[in-house]
Amino acid sequence: MSPDDSDRLSADDARILGLESASITGHTLKLVVLEPGAELDVDALRAAVTERLPSQPRATHRVDTSGPDPRWAPAGDFDIREHVRRREEAQCLTTTDLWRAVSGLMSQHLDRSRPLWSFDLIGPLADGREAIAARIHHAMADGIAGVRFLNSVLFDPAGEADQRPVSSPGQHDSPRLTPLEEAWRMPAALMRELGHPDGYAPFDRPVTIARELAFAVAPLAEFKAIGASRPNAATVNDVLLAVVAGGLRRWLGADGARDLRAQIPVSLHHRDEAAGDLSNRDSFLNIDLPLAEADPLRRLDRISTETRERKRLDDADEIYDLFHALGCVKRIGALAQRLAGSSHEFSLSISNVPGPREPVQVAGRRVQHLFSSSEPAAHHALRISAISCAGDIGIGLCTDPTALPDIASLAGCVEASYDELRSAAGI
Repeated sequence: MSPDDSDRLSADDARILGLESASITGHTLKLVVLEPGAELDVDALRAAVTERLPSQPRATHRVDTSGPDPRWAPAGDFDIREHVRRREEAQCLTTTDLWRAVSGLMSQHLDRSRPLWSFDLIGPLADGREAIAARIHHAMADGIAGVRFLNSVLFDPAGEADQRPVSSPGQHDSPRLTPLEEAWRMPAALMRELGHPDGYAPFDRPVTIARELAFAVAPLAEFKAIGASRPNAATVNDVLLAVVAGGLRRWLGADGARDLRAQIPVSLHHRDEAAGDLSNRDSFLNIDLPLAEADPLRRLDRISTETRERKRLDDADEIYDLFHALGCVKRIGALAQRLAGSSHEFSLSISNVPGPREPVQVAGRRVQHLFSSSEPAAHHALRISAISCAGDIGIGLCTDPTALPDIASLAGCVEASYDELRSAAGI
């Protein structure tokens, strides 16, 4: 690879950049909620972030689209004040006010003439908490890489004992398959993941630039205990999907309690990658959410059985290889992407990213909660994102309120679904 090629956006990153439009901002948002304490000194935070930026090669680069291919180019006029700033919010005193503030940020495009990230300080709230809304464009980093970015430039440096590698969806060894399974694996994966068109698409609605966010939180240990209580142990992600399914069942009501398919992004990053490697390496699995099933434990068992088999057959890797092969022919690749993104192939996307295992701090203030939010897309007006941090799992819900109003009620339904599942499991 020549030096010029090293600055070219990868095919995945360029495709994501191309999805940006008047109604699609292209970025993710991590909401870092700090425990009550003395008000953050924004200048001191800027200085700390500036000192750490050299570890992230794209943090001071912008995207140059003047040539035939988008490239990373040094931002000669980089100004940390444009990226770390205090957001003045009138009457931002409550959790509801905080959600409204980050909803507004989620609806604003990042400035393409600058590096594609920003940290906005919000608060203090009436109880002394403050929050940092960290926006990172998806063309710069996917979910796993976004957590690496926060670890590198925002969270206070941790001791060596806390720098343990973590596993995540997609970071796995390929399973052993029979010779027949090996020969049939790619076409079979395609049929499993994309061979189930369905006319039921409750979230297939036009989206505008408007965004509304809401969040829920639950103890990670109890998610693990619920999974371990089943005859065939379920993963934390299985429990998350079951909780979301129960929440959607409540929210949609009796008329909407039909099974629907969810797309589960899968990170294919390797464990031994450098912390500064931010390129996208994502695939997906499409999993049936049994909303019509009234029993919460049977919902969990059905989801767990399906995800276990998809992982055994390595569907995520097969789909990734297939789409990259098709991408060599632009028209065929674009057609395949449209098919995979159809509302008839899946109804909503639900992601889950592992965050810090140990408690983390910003400027000496402990992070009370960490949430993630990803935006909806055309024909997919609801998006759900989860992230763990120390002993909690935070669940972020994002929609266009003109398409699906009152997302806060769905957050309440998700919390009620978690209580129902925990009670049924005897936890």
